[in-house]
This record gives sequence, structure tokens and C-alpha cells, in this order.
Amino acid sequence: MKAFLASVIALILCSSLAPTSSRSESEGSQSQVDSRLTAATTRFSFKLYKQIRDPRSGNTFVSPASVMVALAMTYNGAAGTTRQAMARTLEVDGMSLEEVNRAFADLKSALTPNDPKVQLTIANSLWARNGFKMKPAFVERNKEHYGAEITNLDFSNPSAADTINAWVKKNTGGKIEKIVEQIRDEHVLFLINAIYFKGQWQVEFKKENTKPDMFRVAGGEPKQLPMMSQSGNYLYYKGNNFQAVALPYGKGDVNMFVFLPDEQTSLDQFEKDLTPENWDAWMNSFRLIRGDIKLPRFKVEWESSLNEALKTLGMAEAFDGRANFSEMAPLNSGNRLYISEVKHKSWCEVNEEGTVAAAATSVGIGVTSVPPPPFSMKVDRPFFFAIRDSTSGVVLFMGSVTNPG
Repeated sequence: MKAFLASVIALILCSSLAPTSSRSESEGSQSQVDSRLTAATTRFSFKLYKQIRDPRSGNTFVSPASVMVALAMTYNGAAGTTRQAMARTLEVDGMSLEEVNRAFADLKSALTPNDPKVQLTIANSLWARNGFKMKPAFVERNKEHYGAEITNLDFSNPSAADTINAWVKKNTGGKIEKIVEQIRDEHVLFLINAIYFKGQWQVEFKKENTKPDMFRVAGGEPKQLPMMSQSGNYLYYKGNNFQAVALPYGKGDVNMFVFLPDEQTSLDQFEKDLTPENWDAWMNSFRLIRGDIKLPRFKVEWESSLNEALKTLGMAEAFDGRANFSEMAPLNSGNRLYISEVKHKSWCEVNEEGTVAAAATSVGIGVTSVPPPPFSMKVDRPFFFAIRDSTSGVVLFMGSVTNPG
């Protein structure tokens, strides 16, 4: 019987959403993170999002950071053309294995928040079937660079999946309760990443200002939703056929970026322009402007197998008999490890409790002698949003809301 590798990804769920604003030089550590990995995470994020986004399926929400970390752990066991294919998919083909691992370790440190109003935890684990012997170097690399917990487990015990899922639930703040549905006979290993984020808004949306309003659901009838509102100074950008605003959490190290297509532009049309190049240009174009923002309370839950998306992105051989994971474990002749499934679950909720008031740290940035006119942004139709760490430039989460729940 062939031996299989199951790579299962547990995702983050946030009780509140927010993107990132910039940290000071004394607090930030962006220079410590290899710029090649920072660029790779951006490229991987957007090409993965475009593969999984199906306008017919409604809301989408994914943590590209979680997917990338889980695949990076798996990458440490790959060899030959399988390693080359995974490197191209992860956009790290110009880096050595040691450079990739060190960069991810530095990134994990850089993403540790220094803010009592922001929680961001990243946890990794490897769960091996009793008797499955992994190569010491593979184990040590995952322990050293990813802080992975290593557990040998009796996969034949009916409670084995529950044990793994309990770890996932604990490390996602109870938001993801199950990532492993069942353990099949061919499963010998699960590599799991879990991310948990919780942020309080820098400026609270007052509950008394939340009023029922209409949201134009994509392809459906308008629905009434609780719409939060506030006014203030925000990092704002008016692009070609869209407007965008950054809503900071806590000290402003993390922000939620909300992108609202113009009336005559659909979300699908906007997302055609979602490229790494445009993203970088947009991130450098936000300026502090006074304005009004209305945003619906919403919750997004999403789950999917990522097998087909990752195959399309170039690592198909990792999922079939061509796979070479000989750096993961020694096997008898005729046996071969390969990825059986990459599964992703995510959960996020945005509400008034997700925001906290503070003085605008960035007031006056980019202000000219003639201040720009105030803006008004009512998010009453399908929109895209992303949560981004400004110090590293890594996109932690991204998604689209076509029908808020």
C-alpha cells in the first residue's frame, strides 16, 4: 500500500477584523524579514485568492499566511522536482531551503504584536501515526524554524481525530472546531497551522450609531442589515473605479482595508485588477483624510479543499504518484509519500466591539496646504477586504463579502 501525506491547514478566525497601519522604526522589525519572502507572500496571496474565488459561491475568506506556513513546513520534506514545483508555487524559488526557513522564523517573530488591544498567535504542529519514522532533520527544521509541536498518535484510535481537532480549537480561540474529519488508513502525517487574530478598533463604532440600512446583495434582492457608522480622520485612497479606507486596530500596527467598487463597477471587475503590482501601488497611495464611513456588521465562514487550486498553481505532482517527499521520512522501496489533501477553514466577524478609540496617530501625514475634501463611503454593496501587517507587508487574511450574514 502506498503511504500518503495529509497536509491539513487550520485557519485563523478573528473575532474582529482589521488591517494594519505602520509601526515606528523602534517597534517594527521589517528589516529583519527577508524582503524576498515578503514579496513572495504577496504574490502567493493574490494568485491563491484568484484560484479559490468563485463569484457564484458568495462570500470568500482565506488566510494566505496560514496556507503558506503549512505548505512551507511540508516543503521541508520535499525533494527533486517536487521541491522545485512547490518553490515556484510558493514564489520562493530564488531562495535556499535554509533562507526560506529562516525568513519564516523571522516573520513569525515580526508578527508578534506589541499591543494590548491586538492578539495574533501562530501555532504549528505535526501529528504522526505511531510507527511512522520521520527523518530527524525534517523534524528539527520544523521545530526550530516553525515552533512546531511534534506528536505521535495512535491513528487507529477513534479519538485520534478529536485529539487533533482539540488542538486546533484551542489555538484558534474556539472558532475552528474541526479540521480533520476522519483519519483514513493511508494517512501517516498531518501538518497543521493555526492562526488566531483579535483586534479592538482604534476608534470604537458607537452602538447607538448602528442603524438598520439596506445592503445590495450580489445577484439578489437588497437586504436590511445593521450598519455601523462613524466619522474621523482615516487613511483613504480613491483609485480608478473604487475607493478604499484603512481602519486601524489598537496602536495602528494592523488595519482592515475595505475596498468598495464604484457604483458602475462590479466586484468581479474590481478583482481583475487585484495584482501584486497594483496592491503595492495602492498601499503607497493612502493619505490621511477626514471622512464618514458606514460598514455593515458581518460574519464570514469559509472552508474548502485547496487541492485543485494548488495543482493549478503548479504543484500538481505533490498530489500524485510523482511526488517526492524523500526528505520527510525513509520508506521501503515502492512506497511513496504525497499530499492527499490541503484543507482550509476560516471564520471572521466584524462588529462594534472590534474597534477602540484613540487619537489619530497619523494625523497630518501627507497634508498639503490645501486639505483634500472630505470623503463619504457607505459600504452598501459587495466589497473586498484584507487584513495586512504593515511592518512585514504580509497579507494575513483577505476576502470578499457579497451577502453579509
